[in-house]
Amino acid sequence: MIRLITSDNRSAYPSLVQAMHADRKRVFVDMLRWNIAHDECQERDEFDDEFAEYLILHDPSTGEHLASMRLLRTDRPHLLSSAFAHLCDKGVPSSCDIFEITRFCVAPRGRAADRRAARNRLVRAMVEYALLTDIRAFTAVCNMRFLSEVLSAGWRCRPLGLPMVEQGELVGALMIEIDTATLGSLIGPWRCDPVDLRLVGRMHRALAA
Repeated sequence: MIRLITSDNRSAYPSLVQAMHADRKRVFVDMLRWNIAHDECQERDEFDDEFAEYLILHDPSTGEHLASMRLLRTDRPHLLSSAFAHLCDKGVPSSCDIFEITRFCVAPRGRAADRRAARNRLVRAMVEYALLTDIRAFTAVCNMRFLSEVLSAGWRCRPLGLPMVEQGELVGALMIEIDTATLGSLIGPWRCDPVDLRLVGRMHRALAA
């Protein structure tokens, strides 16, 4: 199951949210060695605020966190505008219908095939959510290995500038455009069947009517 978590319903899922932050610490701090703030158990930053939205894939029988991403409005301060604006040659994209993907996290457990399947389910949920809520594009910052994979996977996307070295790693910013043809354009390793996306909480744009 994939659940949308917002400020409206976050208090109803404290264990799931805590598990997400714990896996973020395991992945980004323990494994990837990012130099970011944490409390030894969980990772969170100033953008985990009332405006953040999360898509969280979890096991409905156990509640185990499997994968998640944080979505931030780009018409407000966000990670790209606040810390990585220099990666954008023509300015940071900012609009109510462009969101930033941050803290894309797949739990570091289980087989590689299971983790890839979790990634694909989360990605499909992201696209379905965008189509439901009139999000036309996502921005993101990622390392060159993942950036190359995204660019070759069938996404309609473009780099926002030349890659630069950050904390010893070559990273770049990109924009992914979303439309009704997006899911059909992805290559096989990124595809999955329709997901159980539970959109409970604050619905903006198309779902607000």
